[in-house]
Amino acid sequence: MSGLGEWDDDAPVYDLGDAPVADVDEEPGDPRLYYGSVDEFVREFVCPTFRRNVGEEGRADYRWSARWWESAEAIIRLEAMWRAWEHLRLDPATGMSVWLRDHADHHLGVLMSPVGPWALSRDTAGADEPLPYEAPPACLFPDVRDS
Repeated sequence: MSGLGEWDDDAPVYDLGDAPVADVDEEPGDPRLYYGSVDEFVREFVCPTFRRNVGEEGRADYRWSARWWESAEAIIRLEAMWRAWEHLRLDPATGMSVWLRDHADHHLGVLMSPVGPWALSRDTAGADEPLPYEAPPACLFPDVRDS
């Protein structure tokens, strides 16, 4: 009987748009992070990808805050989403589906809820626009790839 390690070595590695899975030459267990911080993840992936009609109460069903980093709950949830994404992007079979179902859908549903941490936000965006974004203070989210 052949070991799973042999089979895994031959598994294809897929490119998921602009967010590729790990290079085949990387050592197992030590993949390099694609995004260096939760801020980079939010700015380059979440905001342009998850476009929703967001706005004030009565104008939209979803909320978002360009200053997402002012909410401790938002930081924790977005950090959890980012770390899970970094791990699951390496699974070329069902990783992104699992990430969307178990992480993105859950946490964004809580964050963007009219009763979530951004319930009072007045930031707006149309369904065809990236979510609003304002850069956090310079050293709030350092690039952890450099450490």
